[in-house]
Amino acid sequence: MDWWQDLVQQNYDWLWEAGLALLITLAVALAWRSFRKRLAPVITKSKNRWDDIALHAFGIPVNWLIIIIGGSWFADITARHYSSEIINSIPIARQLAALVVIAWGVWRLISSIETKQLDKGNDPTTVQLVGKVTKLTLTILIVLPIFQIFGISISGMLAFGGMGGLIVGMAAKDLLANFFGSIMIYLDRPFKVGDWIRSPDRNIEGTVEKIGFRLTVIRTFDKRPLYVPNSVFTNIAVENPSRMKNRRIKETIGVRYQDAKKLPLILDDVRTMLEQHDDIDAKQTLIVNLNSFAASSLDFFIYTFTKTTDWVQYHHIKQDVMLKVLDIIHKHEADCAFPTQTLHIDSMPEGLSR
Repeated sequence: MDWWQDLVQQNYDWLWEAGLALLITLAVALAWRSFRKRLAPVITKSKNRWDDIALHAFGIPVNWLIIIIGGSWFADITARHYSSEIINSIPIARQLAALVVIAWGVWRLISSIETKQLDKGNDPTTVQLVGKVTKLTLTILIVLPIFQIFGISISGMLAFGGMGGLIVGMAAKDLLANFFGSIMIYLDRPFKVGDWIRSPDRNIEGTVEKIGFRLTVIRTFDKRPLYVPNSVFTNIAVENPSRMKNRRIKETIGVRYQDAKKLPLILDDVRTMLEQHDDIDAKQTLIVNLNSFAASSLDFFIYTFTKTTDWVQYHHIKQDVMLKVLDIIHKHEADCAFPTQTLHIDSMPEGLSR
């Protein structure tokens, strides 16, 4: 029965202390969880949306922070009783875990603010740029203290960066070219997320879905994703049809030569129709003129601009204009020409004469 006597003689006061630590941790965690659930409906009803963002970002991380602090407290009490060697590592683990949880909360806050700004209709390109730069800064600010916690000298790493920067720069020159290409896109703003772009130099055309630090994702019109390295945009010309103020209608119509005398009236009516058309921008250049004497037609051209830039609506307007032009031609008892040939015979052969 010696083992029983040893067990009875041991001091178990630390169990009460450890149990109290767990009880307090559990009580605080449950209290915070209950408070957060009761606070959420009140905050939702308020006009200020920043409190919603803050609660959504830090609500869960705070719960984990309470558990980390309480758990490290319990571990510290237990380690003092069983192993003094572990005591020195507990503060490091606590600092590291707390740092990660705080960074997680700030990351969630940045993402929530980014989503809020996008919902308000702000420029997606600018919002994403600010969000990415902020998250990159947060990552750097978190990584440096972690190095300090593990006893790694930051000054030594910075000194190594001077020599290693050249090596890394040469090895990752394409990556750096794409990074600086993305910076130029953000600064020059030749396009933004949602724009329809195309390049006359490359087979690139579609809608911009995402502008990253290395790649720009473009959705082509046949719904295929196209991944373009950002360095490409520093060497090519890019058209941005999304920023057009008007769309142009430029068409040539041929009238029969036998309707030549009716052509001035036709041109006047077509010009009047365009000037009075609700979807044609009369403030822009508007031309209706005879253009050329073609082989089998008298060609006149229409040069005008629609008020809309929408691709589908533009074609509806263009169709309406073309049909009205056709109605005007027919109203004057004229018609559009088609390729014809006229054969002139001075005299019939004797064998074919009547």
